[in-house]
Parts: sequence; C-alpha cells; structure tokens
Amino acid sequence: MNATITLIGLDYHTAPLAVRERMGCTVAGLSLAQWRADGRFPDLRELVILSTCNRVEVYSAFAPGTAVSQTRLLDLLSELTGVETAVFADHTYSYTGQAAAGHLFRVAAGLESLVLGEPQILGQVTDAYMTAVSAKTIGPLLTELFRGAIRTGKRARSETNISHNPMSVSSLAIAQARKTLGDLSDRHCLIVGLGEMGQLALKRLRARKVQNITLINRSPQRVADLAQKRGLGARPWAELPAALAEADVVISATGAPHAVITVDMVETAVAQRSDRPLILLDIAVPRDVDPAASRIPGVHLTDADQLQGDLDKALAARKQEIPKVERIIKEELDILTAQWRVLSVKPVIVNMRQKAEQIRQQEMDRILHRLGEVDPQTRQQLQFFSRSLVNKLLHEPTIRLKDKASHEEAGAYTAVVSDLFGLEEMSN
Repeated sequence: MNATITLIGLDYHTAPLAVRERMGCTVAGLSLAQWRADGRFPDLRELVILSTCNRVEVYSAFAPGTAVSQTRLLDLLSELTGVETAVFADHTYSYTGQAAAGHLFRVAAGLESLVLGEPQILGQVTDAYMTAVSAKTIGPLLTELFRGAIRTGKRARSETNISHNPMSVSSLAIAQARKTLGDLSDRHCLIVGLGEMGQLALKRLRARKVQNITLINRSPQRVADLAQKRGLGARPWAELPAALAEADVVISATGAPHAVITVDMVETAVAQRSDRPLILLDIAVPRDVDPAASRIPGVHLTDADQLQGDLDKALAARKQEIPKVERIIKEELDILTAQWRVLSVKPVIVNMRQKAEQIRQQEMDRILHRLGEVDPQTRQQLQFFSRSLVNKLLHEPTIRLKDKASHEEAGAYTAVVSDLFGLEEMSN
C-alpha cells in the first residue's frame, strides 16, 4: 500500500469533556476537490470522521509518497472543527497504517468504549462510513478499512459475549425486575425522579416495549412536559403514596438527601395491592427507599449497592471475552492487509495496460500510414490483431501481479514492474 493512511483523534481517555464538546465535526457538505483546488491539503484523497460524545477521530488517506507530519494532522483537525490547535494539541493521539486500522477495529468492537462492549459505537462507526459515502469523501482504501471495522464489530458481538450482561445500573435494575415478574411490557412502571438516572431508566423501559409508565417528579412542569411529549402518565409529587399502590415496578432516582419512600408509605401501598408483589428498584445515592421496607411481605427491594455488585460481575464477565475479541481483530487485520496489498497493485496494472495501449495506438497509426489506403475490413482485422497481441502479452504479468498482491513481497513486484515498464513517468 503506497498511500499514507492516518488517524488523528481524541477521546475520553485523553481529553476532558470541555475540550471534547467543542470538537464535533462531520464530512457532510465537505468537498475534498475544492480543498485541493484551494491549496488546502492538496494531497488529501480520502476522509472519514467518527464523531461521538466520547471521541472525535479523523481517518484520512493521502497521496502516495506524501509525508504527513503530526503538525499537518493537527492542522487538518483544526480545519475540520474550527478549533485552534492550541486547544486540543496536548490531548490527541495519532496512528498510521496498520496501527490506525487496529485502533478503529478495537473501537468498533467496543474495546475502547467507556462502557466495555457497548453496542452503540458499532452503529456510530457505520454512520460515519455512510456519511462519507454520501459526501463522496471516501475512496477504496478507507472503504476497505471501514468495511473491515464494521465486520469486526459485528463478529465481536455475534461470536463472543463482549456485549452480553447489562452494563448500566438502570439496565441491571430492570433485569432484576424481569427476574421476578418476567415480561414487563404489560406491567405498570413508576419512575420517581427525572434526573439523568431516571431518564435513562425511562429509555430502558421503552426499549423493553413497556407502555404503561407513570412519571413523578418534584417539578410538576417538567413531568407534564415530558409526559405529554412521550405519551406517558404523570402524577403530582403529593400523590406518590397512591402511585406506589398502583405500580408493579417502582424505579426511584431522585438524588434527595433523605429517603423519599418511607416504610409507612410502602406498608400502606402493599395493603391496597391484593397480594401483588411490589418491585422497588432504588438506584439513587443516597438511597430513596427506607431499607426497612425490604422486610415487608410482598416487597422486593434492590438498592444501588446490590446493583453495583451485579455491575462488577457483568464487567468481569465481559473482560473475560477480550482475548476472543482480540483474536477476531487479528484475523480481520490480516484480511485488510491483503485487501490493501491488492489495491496497491491495481494502479500498476492500469498504468501498464494504458502504456501498452498507447504504444499499440502509435504503432497502428504508423503501419496504417505506411500501408496507405486500407479497406475497413483490413483495418478492423489489424486493430483486432494488435489488441489481441497486447492482451496476450500482458495476461501473464497481470495474473502474476494479482496473485502476488496478497503476499508481503507485493511491493517488490510492483516496483520491479514499474521500473521495467517505465510506469513511474505516468504517475508523475
């Protein structure tokens, strides 16, 4: 592979949120041709941007022989984001060639995510690829790179358990409720508190097709707005005791400094429930539910400490899958390397055939000039003969070049062919 594949980026490991939130960018609407015409990065041939809340990474392919310095990559990132290099220069990492590919494959597989194995990143890598396709900023090299990354991410999740076992407190809480009640889609769920944890719990419930959800929050306007927007039920804070009696599952995450669900409230609710179990999922820190409520018959209380233990077990289980994922990454990197080598041979084959065609045309013009008047049938036969001769002469070299393309010595073969046929002149 003669072209220079590069990556420059930053993520939650290297850059604080204050820097990351300024760095979002996209290739949508970008014209690399215009950049080249303007003299900005004239050697830049391909570009894909992966931009999420936790990372911004710019993958690029420069023309063969281009020297790509760290300063130039920083300038590229600055041009794309509109942020001065001084803001982010100390927070970036960069890779080239195989190292850049290996990093992207790890990202797609979920090994570089804040939550190990999380599935969303694969969709984000796919979106980055599709955006570049639509913007026409991607070519053959980065196409093979991103297709390989997407394939790696899919294999990691289908062939290993890297994305199995819930890895958020809200997901684990809902999994706990399902252990007792089974399918929650027809159950009545109550969410107490609409901060980050409460909203994440709402998202998880909706993903489980739960339709009967009631919201309670100290801010009545916030509850009303969200309930109307999502088509959910809403109750004022004062009706919390009554709401407890109606719900099958209660997820509480208020962030209050004291318990908001008391033993008396739970006892009153249970007395009105006709022996239906009450699932209390307290994901707040400090606790929202008085721990003594767990002693009431029919009440199943799970708090954040218990869920953290489950979270630790889930993380340990996912970590055990890392070696399996890394084996998949190695296999896919080997495939990508072979594909890149094949791509490196194609320009040589094209140039070789173009040069042969030029010579054929020149010699045809010369012989036809010498022959003088030639009838159309004879002219056609001469054209056919000359093309056939060229194709047969180049057939064996073409086949052998393609055959050698997947091997490590591909570069040496292409260099020899280029030198023998004088193809360097055609590339300049």
